[in-house]
Amino acid sequence: MADGDWGNQTLVTEFTLLGFGDCSELQTVLFLLFFTIYIMTMAGNIFILVLVVADCHLHTPMYFFLGNLSCLEICYSSTILPRLLASLLTGDRTVLFSGCFLQFYFFACLAGAECYLLSVMSYDRYLAICQPLHYASLMHGRFCLQLAGGSWLSGFLANSVTIVFMSRLTFCGPNEIDHFFCDFTPMLKLSCSDAEFMERVAFTLAAVYTLPPFTLTLTSYVYILISILRIPSSRGRQRAFSTCSSHLIVVTVFYGTLSMIYMLPGSTMRRDLHKTFSVFYTVLTPLANPLIYSLRNREVKEALRKALRKLVASQPCKP
Repeated sequence: MADGDWGNQTLVTEFTLLGFGDCSELQTVLFLLFFTIYIMTMAGNIFILVLVVADCHLHTPMYFFLGNLSCLEICYSSTILPRLLASLLTGDRTVLFSGCFLQFYFFACLAGAECYLLSVMSYDRYLAICQPLHYASLMHGRFCLQLAGGSWLSGFLANSVTIVFMSRLTFCGPNEIDHFFCDFTPMLKLSCSDAEFMERVAFTLAAVYTLPPFTLTLTSYVYILISILRIPSSRGRQRAFSTCSSHLIVVTVFYGTLSMIYMLPGSTMRRDLHKTFSVFYTVLTPLANPLIYSLRNREVKEALRKALRKLVASQPCKP
């Protein structure tokens, strides 16, 4: 939409996010809960990012992509939680029309980028387990940069098209979004325009930009599991599976919650469950990722022990 036409075609200047209800006691509990989760999410992902950069033993493709995932989760959480926390703290649930579109844009772009990044990480594990002799020559530095950059670019490119089409819709009331952030479906329901074309565009883009990475992820793990089952020793199978188990858990949680949202039947119960499962993939998944990788990954735990030993050794002795 041209800048001069925006105000003429859009009667709604702000939206109201209904969030989780009006109970004041619940707002306080939710604020403390989400504030704690946000602090832990930021600390955990920054910790992984710093550890990957600082420890030379983690300068491998697997941990390069893990560092990208942690950076993405930092941005992802910061798109949703600060606005939610401000709403819970002040009680002000209004968000400007442009601010709502901006939040949806960055949320959708980062979610799309995560789909591609998770598929790239699964492809990396496929090469490491199924083609170990060619791994070093295939996953060289330049190729890793191209894969990571392509993941970020693909997410932003796909949703740039979506936001352009959404900006052409007219919103003339009501302006209450039954959600805790500006998501696609709740926003589309408030449009006074014919949203059928927008739904077809969004469905097409979602199919084009999410099915390929999901298919690549699924295919990679099918071949990985086949290769692991062919390993003769149980110790070898356990060691091979441990290299990809953390990523497999993250992929299962991410795609599992997304699938639950879009497979639920339409009803009032669906709206409540939509919010619940949205909390999983927008709030809890970014928190779970650093915990899963730090608790289940031997190299990360060893890097942490080395960092702690250096920190303790650098402390001056007290007289």
